Amino acid sequence: MMRIPLNRADTAPLYTQIYKFLRQQIETEALVVGSRLPASRELATDLGVSRVTVINAIAELEAEGFVTSVQGSGAYVSDWLSLVEPLVGETATSAVLSAGVFPWPNWQTRIEQDATVSLYSDHERQIVSCNHPDLIQFASGMGSTEVFDLDAFRRTFQAVLRRDGADALGYGDTTHGGYEPLRATIAQILSNSGIPTHAENVLITSGSQQAISLVAHLLVKPGETILVESPTYEGGLNLFMSMGANVVGVPMDEDGIRLDALEAALQSHQPKLIYTIPTFHNPTGTSLDTQRRRQLIALAQQYNVPIVEDDFVGELRYEGYAQPALKALDTDGSVIYINTFSKALVPGLRLGFLAANGPVFEQLVILKRANDRSSSDMMQRALDAYITVGRYQAQLRKVGRIYRRRRNAMLAALEQFMPEGVGWQRPFGGLFLWLQLPDGMDAAELLSLALEQGVAFVPGSAFFADKRPFSALRLNFTVHEPEIIEVGIERLAKAIKMKV
Repeated sequence: MMRIPLNRADTAPLYTQIYKFLRQQIETEALVVGSRLPASRELATDLGVSRVTVINAIAELEAEGFVTSVQGSGAYVSDWLSLVEPLVGETATSAVLSAGVFPWPNWQTRIEQDATVSLYSDHERQIVSCNHPDLIQFASGMGSTEVFDLDAFRRTFQAVLRRDGADALGYGDTTHGGYEPLRATIAQILSNSGIPTHAENVLITSGSQQAISLVAHLLVKPGETILVESPTYEGGLNLFMSMGANVVGVPMDEDGIRLDALEAALQSHQPKLIYTIPTFHNPTGTSLDTQRRRQLIALAQQYNVPIVEDDFVGELRYEGYAQPALKALDTDGSVIYINTFSKALVPGLRLGFLAANGPVFEQLVILKRANDRSSSDMMQRALDAYITVGRYQAQLRKVGRIYRRRRNAMLAALEQFMPEGVGWQRPFGGLFLWLQLPDGMDAAELLSLALEQGVAFVPGSAFFADKRPFSALRLNFTVHEPEIIEVGIERLAKAIKMKV
């Protein structure tokens, strides 16, 4: 049924109103080329008008080239865009919109003008529009889809549906933090990792991004300050900026966040939150040592500021000693711990979690319920069934072996191909390597040249609140096989040499 708003008190004939509505739908591509219009008799019945009225409206559209009638079949939207004179710098559709087919209300215009973040950043637009036939992607933010155990997940979903039936298809728990068996399993995993916690302190979220969002919206009001490492996770930056927070970056060194700079920022900005990635940092790959972790918590306690610990790849360690999570060192509920199953298992699950103690946990559960009631109960049940049979640790070991080999391949390729003046640190885990370019070379400017060579990366400027030019870039070493990584690094080195 097509619902066309007709105004019978209007002086415009009904057929004209129908014609204008259908033309607008076609011009804005709500009705796409090739789609069939409702039969005239059917549309006339739906609208309560005569069939002749509808036929006249469609005849107008056909006369202007918007539809084509096929004998015995009906009217179809024609390839009308090919009849529109090509426009420089814009499509016919955008020209229709700008010409005023839709006179947007003022509040719509203000939204666009006041937007603090865009759908795509500059580097994302460049990469998406790149038409290189063999682009090697080092810009990804996730692990390789090749390592995900798809067959095991398929069997697990089937087993859960057989076991739980219709119970698996409802909202599930919306008042305690999620599917209780999964929360208990996560609590056990955390306890085994040195983070003592219980199911009643675990909240299941729709990925770690939602967990960050819940905490930030609960604790920070527009205009208040969040301290972050500089650089830091781009998704976190965009989130904090979109909610109107004042984001202040704290400098880092080769061992992580500088505590002298952190204390100075605590004194001068009176922040409401510290957001940190202490283990296998995104984008630099660095990790704080235990002593600096203790000092970080002590500063947060001294200045009465909560810490959000984003431990998104803390389990993916390839060498060196394991450092305790900040949450494991937390003695008074200062740390809210966030993690995800997206990196080591399957991103499409969109399941993460947070662990917190004290009144803040109940408020986060309430806020989660107000946002989306609950994360998918079916996904929670399937994930619990998957990880409770021991597959989780086995999957971590498998992924660790694969990613270690790929990291080593990238390090070897960097040694082989990179020119003098380029530097990097050896990441002991995680997904990313931070490449330092020669002084004065802007990574954002390098990207276009690298894309021409067939390799993509994320410029360092994406990870700073002020998006300033920066002579470093982030490489993901987990997505490709070693032989492809070698080719990609050789291409990147060629682009750098062209800029030197």
